[in-house]
Amino acid sequence: MDKNNQADLIEGCRKNDSLSQMQLYDLYCKAMFNTAYNFIKDDDIAQDVMQEAFIKAFKKIDTYTGEASFGAWLKRIVINQSLDWLKKQKIKTVELNDEVTYLPNDDPWEVESGISMAVIYKCIEALPLKCKNVVKLYLLEGYDHQEVAQILNISEVSSRSQLSRGKSKLKELLIHENYES
Repeated sequence: MDKNNQADLIEGCRKNDSLSQMQLYDLYCKAMFNTAYNFIKDDDIAQDVMQEAFIKAFKKIDTYTGEASFGAWLKRIVINQSLDWLKKQKIKTVELNDEVTYLPNDDPWEVESGISMAVIYKCIEALPLKCKNVVKLYLLEGYDHQEVAQILNISEVSSRSQLSRGKSKLKELLIHENYES
């Protein structure tokens, strides 16, 4: 869909036009479901969280300024809605020290080609919650540290340290998983 048509749909949503809302929903629902599912890991709950996020987005559509793409703005709402749901479940988190004296560069790293995506996702799910959320946002969703910090309401230093810890733990889990296969 071109930007003009999307802009027309967004304008229609601002006027509370249900047809525009449905068309925008149809355009983004699959991608937003996948984003919610990355955090929730339950089809029905991810669907509910995604629906609630769309409702929230349509209610707050006037706050969309166009600085970011509509998809990025909507994805942030879905991620926040997912994180809110997780917080309500009172999932225990491992507290991590935000102080870091040395952080290595964000060197790219590779996973052995024989490891499936299902195994990688399984290992990500085994990470401590704070690391897992940063790893998902940074590695899976493609956000940078500034965006991760804003979404999770943490410092950029904390984002970097949690990513570093998460990647180290993920590497250990993947090595362990590879030996068990």
